Amino acid sequence: MLTTPATHSEAILPASGEAAPTEAERWLAAFIAGWRAPAGPQQFVQHFRPWLSPQVHLLQPQLPQATGHRGFEEQFVRPLFGLIPDVRGTVERWATRGDVIYIELTLSGHLARRPVSWRVCDRITLRDGVAIERESYCDPTPLLAAVALTPRAWPRFLRLQLGRLVNHINGRRKT
Repeated sequence: MLTTPATHSEAILPASGEAAPTEAERWLAAFIAGWRAPAGPQQFVQHFRPWLSPQVHLLQPQLPQATGHRGFEEQFVRPLFGLIPDVRGTVERWATRGDVIYIELTLSGHLARRPVSWRVCDRITLRDGVAIERESYCDPTPLLAAVALTPRAWPRFLRLQLGRLVNHINGRRKT
């Protein structure tokens, strides 16, 4: 059964005397804390590593599938922080169904001093309290528009895209 959605990053862990939090609630609390004010890519990776299976599957629009902690860092964290160093996430609402968490959030930051934000919905599948899969759904148009309107960001964006392409090709050669 789907739980009633919480909004605006409501406190999700129970007060003392209430039932113990579920694995999904503990994971969600870590997710909110990790996105609230990441100090940078390395700290972001270190925060999320214990909450991700070593074989986690990461799926998102317009990117190749990433697998494991290394894929999380190389195909998600480094490119995102490389493009938007001050990226932050604000959870707007969430719901759980068994071992699956649905999280709506707004990502925001500055792309070469230009403010940018876009909405994302992540579906997280848990096993034994860690994520085994994360599929992200978003419309990348606001981000792509910000890149297109910010010529200072073009070289960095193109380097990141080229790096992703090289990683993707090298990953396919290994299989």
